[in-house]
Order: sequence, then C-alpha cells, then structure tokens
Amino acid sequence: MSPTRPEGARGPSTRRRRRTVRLRTLLVLLAVVPTAAMATLVTVTADRLLEQSAHLRSDVLAGERLGLPLHALMTGMQAERTAAAARWTDPSAPAAGLRAHRAATDRAAARFRSAAASAGGGSEEADRRLREVLDGLDALGAQRERADSRTGGPDSTVAYYDGVIGQMIRFYQDAFGHTEDGELTKESQVLVTMFSASEMLAREDTLLALAGPSRELETTRFAEFVNAVGAHRYLYDRWVVPHLPPAESDRYARLVGSEAWQAKTRVENRVLAGHEDLPFGVRLPREAKDWTAAHARWSDDLTALDAARLRGLLAHGDAKATDLEREVTRLVAVTGGALIAVVTVVTVTTRSVLRRLRLLHDRTVTVAERTLPDVVERLRQGRPVDEDALPRVRGERDEVGRVSDAFARVVAVSVDGQRQLAAERDGFGSFAAGIASRTGNLVSRQLALTEELQDAFGGDQALLGGLMRADQLTVGMRRQVENLLILAGGEVPDPHTEPMRVADLLREAAAEVEDFRRIDRQALDEISVEARVISQVSHLLAELLDNATRFSPPRSRVVIRAEVVADGLSVEIEDRGPRVSAERYAEMNARLHSAPPYAVLARNAHRLGLFVVGHLAHQLGATVTLRRSVYGGTAAVVLVPRELLVPTGPETADGAVDGTVDGTADPTAAPARLPAQARPPARGPAPAPATTERRPDDRGETSRPASRQGAALPVRRRKDAPPPGGDGDGAARPPLPERVPQTHLVEQLRTPPPGDGGAAAQETGTGPGTGHDGASPEEVADAWAEYEDGTRKVEEELRQDQP
Repeated sequence: MSPTRPEGARGPSTRRRRRTVRLRTLLVLLAVVPTAAMATLVTVTADRLLEQSAHLRSDVLAGERLGLPLHALMTGMQAERTAAAARWTDPSAPAAGLRAHRAATDRAAARFRSAAASAGGGSEEADRRLREVLDGLDALGAQRERADSRTGGPDSTVAYYDGVIGQMIRFYQDAFGHTEDGELTKESQVLVTMFSASEMLAREDTLLALAGPSRELETTRFAEFVNAVGAHRYLYDRWVVPHLPPAESDRYARLVGSEAWQAKTRVENRVLAGHEDLPFGVRLPREAKDWTAAHARWSDDLTALDAARLRGLLAHGDAKATDLEREVTRLVAVTGGALIAVVTVVTVTTRSVLRRLRLLHDRTVTVAERTLPDVVERLRQGRPVDEDALPRVRGERDEVGRVSDAFARVVAVSVDGQRQLAAERDGFGSFAAGIASRTGNLVSRQLALTEELQDAFGGDQALLGGLMRADQLTVGMRRQVENLLILAGGEVPDPHTEPMRVADLLREAAAEVEDFRRIDRQALDEISVEARVISQVSHLLAELLDNATRFSPPRSRVVIRAEVVADGLSVEIEDRGPRVSAERYAEMNARLHSAPPYAVLARNAHRLGLFVVGHLAHQLGATVTLRRSVYGGTAAVVLVPRELLVPTGPETADGAVDGTVDGTADPTAAPARLPAQARPPARGPAPAPATTERRPDDRGETSRPASRQGAALPVRRRKDAPPPGGDGDGAARPPLPERVPQTHLVEQLRTPPPGDGGAAAQETGTGPGTGHDGASPEEVADAWAEYEDGTRKVEEELRQDQP
C-alpha cells in the first residue's frame, strides 16, 4: 500500500500549472479585461438600443394600422351620438342625417376591424383595450335597435357611446405610453389629452342636442355640460397648447381665433350665465341654437388638428427608431475597430514575453512535476536526497534568469522545510516508540505479577477469577501499547522462532479479545505462517476480531475461518453487526489500504484500529477488505501473501495440540486426560486464555529489535520458565491447574467417547496411544467455554418450552 497524500494538499502539477497560467494572465489581463468589459458594455448597450428601436417600429406600425382608423371611427361615433340624442328629443326630425352618420360609422368600423385582425396593439395593455373596443362595436347594432324603438331612454344610449369612445381614448394611452423614450412619451400624453379635450367638446354638442326645441336640460345634464366646458378649456390651455410643435401650435391659434370658435365660446358663456332655473332642471337661452352652425364650421378643423398630431407622433417615433439604429451602427463600428487594435497589441506583446519564458517553463516543469515530488517522498521515507538533482542559484542578471534563481530559492526553502518536517516526524515517532516501550515494560511486569499471584493463590476460586479478569484486561492494555508502537513506526516484538500452524494462530488472535467466548474458529487447511510475521498477523487479526465483537450484538457469534487460496491464505472474519452503507465501506477500505500521516491520525483518533490494521497490512504486503456479510453484518477478508506461508512440518503438526475439528473446539477432547491433581476442587469463573497466547507452543522468549531504538516491547515470560531468581530445575512449580476449570465434570463426561477421541486424535496428529496430556490450559479453557455456552442455550430453550 502506498502512502496517501495529506487531505487538502495539492499536487505539484497543479501548483505548476496555476503559477504558469498566472504569469501569462498578468500579461494578457492588462488589456483583455478592459477590452472584454468594454465589449460587454457595448454589446449590452447595442442590444438595448436595438430592442428599443424594434419596440418603436412596432408602435409606429400599430399606430399606422390601428391609430388612424380608430381616430376616424371615434369621430364618426361622436357625430352619431349627437344625431341619436337629437332624434330622441325630437322624433319629428328627419332621420336622413342619423342614417348618414351611421353609415359613416359602419365604414370606419369595418376598416378598423380589418386593421385589428392583421395587427395587434403592441403591448398587453393595448391588446386588452383593443378587445374592449371590438366588444363595444359588436353591441352597436343592438344599441341602435333600442334607440330606434325608443327603448331604454336617451341616457342609456348616450352612456353606451361614452363608454366605447372612452375605451378608444384609453387604447391610445396604453398603445403609445409604454415607450422608453421620454420625448415620445410626453408627445403621446399630449395626443391623448387632445383626444380627451375633443371628446369634451363632442359631449357639449350631445348635451345641447338633448335639450331639443324646448331648450330644457335636467340638472345632472346641465352639470355635465358645465364640467365639459371647464375641462376642455383647462386641458387645451394647460396640457395641449404649451407642448404642441410650432406648426401645430400656430394651427391651433388660427382655429381659436376663427369666427366659428368665437361663436362657440359665446354660446358656452351665454349658456353658463344666462340659463333659467326650473324646478326640475334649467332652460337654456335662445343663443344655444347658434351652437349647431358654429360646431359645423370648427369641428372639421379640430378633427384635422388631432389627426395631424397623431401622424406627427408616428413620424417622430419612426425617426427615433432610425436614429437608434444608426447609433448602434456607429457604436459597433467604433468599438469593433478599437477591439481589433487592442487584440493585435495584446497578441504581439504576449507572444514576445512568452517566447522569453518558454525556456524557464520547460525547466520548472521538470522540477515541479518530477524532481521536487521525488525529493519530498524520499524525505518522508527517511532516504538520502540527491542534491545535484535540485536547481541551483546561478546569479543571472536578466529578468528570466532572476525568475529562475527565485524559483531555485523557493525549491531550496521547500526542501529544507520538508527535511525539517521529516526530522520532526522521525523524532516524534522515536519519542512515541520510547513511551510505548516503557509502558510495555510496566505491562509485562504487571502480567508477570498476575501469574505469580495465580500460582500463589490458585486455590481461592474467587480470587483466581479476578486475577484472570485482570490478566485479560492487561493483555488488552498490551495490545493498545503495541498499537501505539506500530503507528509510531516501530515493530511488534516477536518471540517466535519457528512457524506456527494456522489453527494455533487463530486461537492466539482470539485470545487477545476480551469477549473471546463468542468467537468460532475454523482452520479449513493445514498450513503454517513464518515465524518472523506471526506477531504481526496475530495482532492484525486480533484488531479485526475486537472490532467485530464490539460492534455486534452481545449474544451473537463471530466466525473466523482460514483457508488456502490461489494467492495465499484467506482469513475471513464475519459478524452479525449493524448494517453499513456502501459509502461507509468505501471509506473504511480506503483507510485500510493506506498509511496516512499523523495529521490524519489526529483527526480520526477514535478509529485508530483501522489505521493499525492498515499499517500492519502494509508491512506484511497483505490486503484487507471490508464488505457486507450475507447475514447483514460485516465481513473482513484478509489475504496473507503466499510468500509468508510455509508447509506444516511433522514437528509442527505433532507438537501442536489444537483440540479442534475443522477449527472448532471440542469441549470433551481434553479434560478427561488431565491429571487429578491439576483439577480445581470447584467450578471457577471462565478463564482468560489470552494471558499466555503471546507464547505459542511454549517456545523461548527472544524479542526481535524494533526499527526504532528502544521501541521494542519486552516479551512476557513463559509460563513454564522459572520465576525470577529461580533455578529452573525440575523443582519449579507445575503448570497452573486453576487456569483449567473443567474438572467439575462428572466422571462419565471426563472420558470422551471412542468416536470423538478418534476424531480428535486424527486432527491433532496423535494416535490411540499418545493420549491428551499435551493439551494446554488455554485449549481446555476454550473447549469448556464453548461447552458451557451450548449447555446454557439448551437450558434456556427448555425453560421456554415449559408451560
């Protein structure tokens, strides 16, 4: 497994590329950024001007197609309204005039409908007003029929015409009032005001027609007349005349100064001042009859003035649109020429500078992508560095040479920093290894003291159980100390001098776990592991077993099985723990397949077990993979390389007493062969077999030196070795009988049945005459633990079956 790059760090290639692009950018952006900004501004401005020009063109087109026909229709409906009002008040009046006005209105309505069918209003509001006008025109026929049949009265007829004409005026307001040009907006407001003032004059004409020959008006109608007079005078004087173009202003002045307009003004003043109040209205003066003749003379001139103002507005809008298009053309032409000049200058300058930097680029690429990463990796691994491969300061005076020397200084500072960090990491590792070694000494002394107490007080079952529990916890403490030693870069002390069978290796690893009774071992093939890696493999398996027992239900079983495969030895550890997501498995496998630096370890201090397994797998050349088990838990698959395996020799096979059949402990295989004096008088607490598992096959204790001085942990004294200060002869104390609490069995259970004994003998390599005297206390403890577990399960099932 290759070491991983620290999280958040960037590769050398990325730094090189960014530095080079930044140099080129400094040369290009000086002109490109302002040019791009100017181009963007010009593009946005041109687009806005073109859009405004298109809107003006659309408004002008809608005005030409709809505005002029609508003005003619509005004038015709105003005349028809006056004729209809006169017909209401004087039925004896000839109907030819009304029919003529209606025919003129129908012709104007036909032209307007045709124009509306081919063009819209130009905006959403204008389209809505256009539909309202068309809806009003659709009701014109029905309204005429009611007027001819004199149904509904004159007020409803006049109100209909007022409503339709009002919608027409609002159409002009919505159609020409949404332009973004302030001057055109002001002119459109003047036009709408002129149409409103003309409508006030037309209403005066209608109200005077409603007076009829009797010259009598209702109070409300007279009030409308007064409002119409005041409104049209105010609108012309305040909002129309001051804003008319000079030509149209002169035209309006001639109209106001005409005799017809003066007659109109006299009639209005006389009606306002000389009317006679009646109980239900007013009677107009006789001068009111002069209104019709005066109106016939000035109404056409006023209509022509309104139409001229409408055409002037449309012409001005078209001219504005043309000016906007010309402005866009000039803007694009000038800006395009400036952009071409800037791009030319930038291209020439950039090529000149980049040509001088090309040599420096080629030199720095090699250093950044190959030399410097190799130097950093060598320093991390503690290997020497070739100084000749690093760039040197040459003292050149040109600009590019000074940049090259600056880069060489940066590389030198970086290498010095990495060298200092490597020295600090190595020093910290040695410091941690020293602490682990000292702590290991204390743990070993604690284990030795525990064994002495077990030997001295073996008869006290309660005390013996407590000592065994303390021994098991101390073994766990020793494994944690070994974890610290492994993470610090040291090696686990290995007292083994001969290969170990896989079955013994599984038992040794299980003994390191506090909850060892839940572990089922299955050695499916007969193979041994080289002596130099026994402690590392055992520690790796112990970490995985401890993780499996801690993260699975307390009463569930953990299975470890080993078998030979094509690439080596496959060891699978399967638990019944909680379900883990695929993303979580990928994260944990990444930790198992890498050896992270101390910074990553510090951020994941609560998950050091996975890192320890990863370090050990890296040292062994093994692979560890976590995946989902078929039972819903987690399965850890360890593949030990074939180079670390050796065939099991006759001495190894005969000297190891496993007491297992296919790796599973036989609870009746060993206890019957124990001597009577080795059995404790009463049933004691469950043993902790891990107290001697660091000494398989009772071999001598010679610890291999660790990679760091003083980092090796002391190896525990063998159980059968003489105590400190003893002579080591045959007078030494016998093996601890208290560690094997199976002797409480009845006599019938102490002798295994012939079939079982044969199977056990076949597995352990002993014949009928060899017996089981070679069984270790740990093997007997494992067998008895499994037997007790099976008995307890049967008793619980029997109690559940009882009513």
